[in-house]
Amino acid sequence: MNIQRKPEWLRKKANPGEQSEMRRLLAELNLNTVCQQALCPNISECFASGQATFLILGKNCTRRCRFCTIDKVAPLPVDTGEPARVAEAVARLKLSYLVITSPTRDDLPDGGAAHYAATVESIRTVSPSTQIEVLIPDFMGNRASVQTVAASQPVIIAHNIETVPRLYHIRSGADYQRSLEVLRVVDDLAPDIHTKSGIMLGMGEREGEVREVFRDLLGVGCMYLSIGQYLAPGRNSYPVQEYVPPERFETLRLQALETGFLHVESGPYIRSSYHAEKYR
Repeated sequence: MNIQRKPEWLRKKANPGEQSEMRRLLAELNLNTVCQQALCPNISECFASGQATFLILGKNCTRRCRFCTIDKVAPLPVDTGEPARVAEAVARLKLSYLVITSPTRDDLPDGGAAHYAATVESIRTVSPSTQIEVLIPDFMGNRASVQTVAASQPVIIAHNIETVPRLYHIRSGADYQRSLEVLRVVDDLAPDIHTKSGIMLGMGEREGEVREVFRDLLGVGCMYLSIGQYLAPGRNSYPVQEYVPPERFETLRLQALETGFLHVESGPYIRSSYHAEKYR
């Protein structure tokens, strides 16, 4: 069922005027954000407060997930100057906390892990007090790549499970068990680093399946969770099957906490990096 009309609780308006200063900085430093690429509904709020989730390793993804707007064309070579420019943006914005993510780069031998580490290290050079969270792809299950990122010691390593196993055909090239394994490897290699994951609702999942995902995530040591509403970003995207009411998000938040998570953000507009500093 493709539901066309959004309910009242999903009619947040973007204000371009609130975004202008951040957009100028990003353009000056030739940097990308997932806020822009994913058409995030929270972009005005975050940009106005000087927050952004930096998208490193370019704007092009090597996979074909049907829920995402990241460009699906051949990626460009790695920009070795990017870590220093991200660090400059962090210093100029005086960020105390930030999230770094990337498209999936299956074309790179390490999936881009070394570039993540270089970006974390560059930020620490200019702003040692800034706490850094990384939201990583699955690196095709490469343990050495996960270890490279973990060795840079971000405060949180996140990897989103996105949906329930039955719907993984929507995540072209991804594998549910492999995603769980990424989180398990982080917990194994660096138990002092908290792991975090996210799931979207409204894709056709069943409530029992969502609770099973909770148990699977806890089983691999993941203690932080975000739960948000899936919003189809384009006409050719996977269609929304349900607009989940706010009260159900709150019920699931409480259930997840009762199951054992340390912190859960749950609501129609919640995204993995939205209010990320609250998970500490």
